Amino acid sequence: MSKAMKLAQGNSIDKVCAIFSLLSERAPLRLSEISHATGLNRVTALRILDALSKNDFIQRSGNPPRYTFGPEVTAMAVNSRLPNLRELVRPSLLRMADLSGDVALLSVRSGTEAICVDRMTGDYPINSRMMEIGTRRPLAIGAGSMALLAWAPTSEHDAIIEITLSRAAESYPRLTREVIVEQIQLARHKGYVMLLDVVIEKLGGIACPIYDLHGNVIAAISVTALRERIADREAELATALIQEQHRIKLMLKQGQ
Repeated sequence: MSKAMKLAQGNSIDKVCAIFSLLSERAPLRLSEISHATGLNRVTALRILDALSKNDFIQRSGNPPRYTFGPEVTAMAVNSRLPNLRELVRPSLLRMADLSGDVALLSVRSGTEAICVDRMTGDYPINSRMMEIGTRRPLAIGAGSMALLAWAPTSEHDAIIEITLSRAAESYPRLTREVIVEQIQLARHKGYVMLLDVVIEKLGGIACPIYDLHGNVIAAISVTALRERIADREAELATALIQEQHRIKLMLKQGQ
C-alpha cells in the first residue's frame, strides 16, 4: 500500500496530506488518477481539490482538468529556503544599493501577491519607504512585483491581472489592464521591468527575475528611487541587475 493510500484512510487532514504526498511524487494528475492512487472516492477527492484550488494550494488546467501544486505551495517552498535565499541574494542587494545609492529589494511571490523579504538602502538622502520587509502587494504593483508577474506562467496572467485590478484599481488609477499587458510584453522583450510614474507619481523602479536551476522564477531583485534617478540610469541599472541575476544563478548551481 502506498504512502498516499495509507494517509487517505485517516481523518480529513490526512486525506489532504494524501493528495499532497501523491502530487509530490507525480503531477499533473487527473481526478480519476488521484482517486485511484489514494483510494479516495471521486466526490471526496474533488471536494478537497476544489478547496485547495480556491486557496491557491492546488492549480488545475486543461480539459479534462489536471491537478498540480499551486503558487501557495511554491511560496511555502521558497519561504522554507528564505534564510538561504536572503543570504544568497544579500550581496547582490548590497552591490545594487551601493551602485545606485537607492533602495534595493528582494521580493518573492505568494499566490497573487509579492512579498518584500529583504531590503538594502544606499546613501542617497531621499529613499522610498513604500516597501519595507514584510510588505505585501498585488502582483504588478511595483517593479519587482511586475517582474514576478511578467515571468509567471502566461496561462495565469489574465486571472492575476483581473484580481490585481479588482483589489488595486482605486488606489493605483494609473495601473490599467492595458498598462500591465504592455509592461509584461516590454519586460519579456528587454529582460527586465522598468516602471516610471505608474504606481506612485515621481517614483520609479527597475527589476529583473531570479531563476532556479530549472528555469522557474523564484524571486525578483529591484531598485526603487525617484523617477529621474531610474530613467536617467536605465542602461546602467539594467546591466547591473542582469549581472547580479547571472551571479545568483551561478551560486545556485555551485550550491547544488
